[in-house]
Amino acid sequence: MTETLANPLAARDHARSMAGTVTESMPVLPPAADDLPPGVSAGDLLWEETIAAGGYATRRLSRGTRLRLVDLKGDASASLLVFNADMPTERLNVADTVKVQWNAYLGEGKLLLSDMGRVLLSILEDDADTHDCFCGTSNADTNAAKYGEGRNSGPYPNGRDRFLLGAAKHGLGRRDVHPCVNLFKGTRIEDDGTIVPLIGPFDPGRSLVLRAEMDVIVVIANCPHVLDPRTDWTVTPLRATAWRGPVTPEDDPVRTATPEGLRAFLNVEDYFRR
Repeated sequence: MTETLANPLAARDHARSMAGTVTESMPVLPPAADDLPPGVSAGDLLWEETIAAGGYATRRLSRGTRLRLVDLKGDASASLLVFNADMPTERLNVADTVKVQWNAYLGEGKLLLSDMGRVLLSILEDDADTHDCFCGTSNADTNAAKYGEGRNSGPYPNGRDRFLLGAAKHGLGRRDVHPCVNLFKGTRIEDDGTIVPLIGPFDPGRSLVLRAEMDVIVVIANCPHVLDPRTDWTVTPLRATAWRGPVTPEDDPVRTATPEGLRAFLNVEDYFRR
């Protein structure tokens, strides 16, 4: 190590020797996956990445793209922001997502709606069934209070600061980090209003598949849920895989499931008609 610090050529040679190194958490370039769904070819694959504990990832996804998230070890916590890729002032509205669908619990067939009444993402498959539309993500202060450290560069990074890093990749800033949904870590609201966290850990391998209904930017932070009752900062890797897919047809069962959802899809189609 001392030689590489003192000798730039040695540092270069050391860096080059690391080519081909595979770690537990990293993007796969070019993307490759051996568990694509039937009918999806390797040529359709757009993104393959394992997001580290405390890490983040971001990607622009075209309309029709499928995004699968997998909780590899049963303790991932995927906080998710979504933007209209062409007009990022339009973004996920968690309140409308809950209100318009008359349902506060995300799952298969549910929609993630924008503040313009359009569908950004729909949930095609979900075998986790523990998600959260209420609590948002952690920040430096909540982590400092709970773990004694909350800085982005420290050992216990927080979700909000990870969102800031991901948003910055698209020219977005602090004011663009909006309320998020949390996937794989859930909450239940009791009759008296008490929020009960559903934290696990759960069985490894739980997954969900999202479909992009518009061209979107997604930002994912994999940090412990803000209501995780454990005193130790605990989270495990999350896998993201995306592949090309067709735009939602008019007879799609998710599109036509409810009058409110259909109106949100019609708003999308009107947007792309312009």
